[in-house]
Amino acid sequence: MHRYRILIAIAIIAVASLYAVNVHAAGDTLATGTAAPNFSLPSQDGSPVHLSDYKGKWVVLYFYPKDQTTGCTIEAHNFQRDNAKYDALNAVVLGVSLDTVESHKTWCTKDGMTFKMLADPEHKVVDLYGVSIASRGDMKFAMRTTFLIDPSGKITHVWNVKGVDGHSDEVLAEIAAEKK
Repeated sequence: MHRYRILIAIAIIAVASLYAVNVHAAGDTLATGTAAPNFSLPSQDGSPVHLSDYKGKWVVLYFYPKDQTTGCTIEAHNFQRDNAKYDALNAVVLGVSLDTVESHKTWCTKDGMTFKMLADPEHKVVDLYGVSIASRGDMKFAMRTTFLIDPSGKITHVWNVKGVDGHSDEVLAEIAAEKK
């Protein structure tokens, strides 16, 4: 009987470890009031995107875990749905994940996303902005974090996003409030 309890305990630990997620910070997340560091990353069409390309605009720089996953798809669809509202506020949305250009291209084509999705598989920009990285087994992903960058290039707001459903609405409200 004792042997079966030990085997059951080992099995439970083994299954639990399959779902374990380790999180470590890449560094300190950049704070509000900080100048947003410039960067260059390829978008879903392979062309380089520089933060400096958007000087004079509000930039919503959002980091997300993984292409074509449920939460990330909901979040991306909400940003896409609100694209005209961002345009009206002189704002642009840039998504960043550790996925590849090819992964972004496939996802954007499949789901009709037209804003820029930036590939950062070596987590250069993730690290630059101090976004935490989580891992599950061999898979690494950026934690859901959004930076709002004003037209002069300063970070005015940072969200450690817990729920994706109303996030785009939150960001739009913040831009509108900051413009006043």
